[in-house]
Amino acid sequence: MASSKEMTAGASLPLIFNFTLPLLLGNLLQQTYFLIDAAIVGKFLGINALASVGASTSVVFLILGFCNGCCCGFGIPVAQKFGARDYSTMRRYVSVGLHLAAFMSVFIAIVTSIFCFDILKMMQTPENIFRDAYLFLLITFIGVPCTFFYNLLASIIRALGDSKTPFYFLLFSTVLNIILDLFLILILGWGVMGAAIATVFSQGVSAVLCYFYMYKRFPIMQTNQEEKQFDSALARTLLYIGVPMGLQFSITAIGSIMLQSANNALGTACVAAFTAAMRIKMFFLTPFESLGIAMATYVGQNYGAGKPERVWQGIKSSSLMMAIYAVFTFAILMLFSRQILYLFVDPSELEILKDATLFLHVTAVFFPLVGILCILRYSIQGAGFTNLAMFSGVAEMIARILVSIIAVPIWGYLAVCFGDSTAWLFADLFLIPAFFYVYKKIKTIRYKN
Repeated sequence: MASSKEMTAGASLPLIFNFTLPLLLGNLLQQTYFLIDAAIVGKFLGINALASVGASTSVVFLILGFCNGCCCGFGIPVAQKFGARDYSTMRRYVSVGLHLAAFMSVFIAIVTSIFCFDILKMMQTPENIFRDAYLFLLITFIGVPCTFFYNLLASIIRALGDSKTPFYFLLFSTVLNIILDLFLILILGWGVMGAAIATVFSQGVSAVLCYFYMYKRFPIMQTNQEEKQFDSALARTLLYIGVPMGLQFSITAIGSIMLQSANNALGTACVAAFTAAMRIKMFFLTPFESLGIAMATYVGQNYGAGKPERVWQGIKSSSLMMAIYAVFTFAILMLFSRQILYLFVDPSELEILKDATLFLHVTAVFFPLVGILCILRYSIQGAGFTNLAMFSGVAEMIARILVSIIAVPIWGYLAVCFGDSTAWLFADLFLIPAFFYVYKKIKTIRYKN
């Protein structure tokens, strides 16, 4: 039977590491799927198909990032109440979160599907890849409820200190996704549309299984009829925490869309190079993101338990793990970027390989910046200061917009390569003093049940 786990006692480093490991494996698994998906599309459908998927990457991040951010935010009060051992209120938060997810996900799916065509036009998507990009984006938007519910359920389970169960469901989803990819693309010949359908369907199945598993296998989640009732006060709390987290992802994505739009205008070759490099970059960024998510739960539980002094211990432990990984990643990408790119791009595509390798080399140098960003941002969010953390997304957006409208017209693709690192630097310049402000606050304020 699955079990919850408190992170409010014991050495911080092993607690965070053990919690992060299943998260990391799960996220790496997910990124491995994205890599395999891109490899299938690029190898069997061609460079234009790969570019059509990549042309909408930032838009997908804009919408799904908002959904995922809301889900992470909805999990924070659950973690805080779990740390405070107020299990009845915790279950009420879960019930209200599911109600909100149903309404929000359907609304988002309808609105984004309606404006899908216009979004791609605004992004200057090249005409030769527009149709496939539209189909891929439209199906992704229609499937928003599947993504929303899966991420919410995973966030709730992680809030209880269990990061293993979401990994097992992600493993199932990824395997199903790859099988469906091969079937829909290679056998049925559905092309890019098949890749999108495979992703949405596999996430939907995993969400349903995750829901039934959570209520059957976690004794602490057994609710009575009163706890299932919708509570507007709790809903306001969830929205107050969750929406800023979602907006932070979306605001960040707006800058990414601007940067991608500037890159799209440079031509199909640059779009394909950017797509391949981004898939690899996201794979190597996964441990930073996983460590950050672990810190959100760790900080949330300890804040709820009234133990703010453990937060600083967690920051030091997670920073040490981040630095070790950043050095390892730098070495791998500097030495083997081109070889990894062969997964997506034929060796004869010399221009695309050169541009994608440049992007990865520049990114690898600045990975410590994104490591600091993830640790501090998620820690601030875990303490419930999501409005403050949102402004780091604003800093990222401003940086990417400045690169897009000033640097790209002058230096072209080279400026695109420095877009992310510039955004990370801007965010860190805000997050470092913001964290010390939050830490000062939580040292004097004890969480009230």
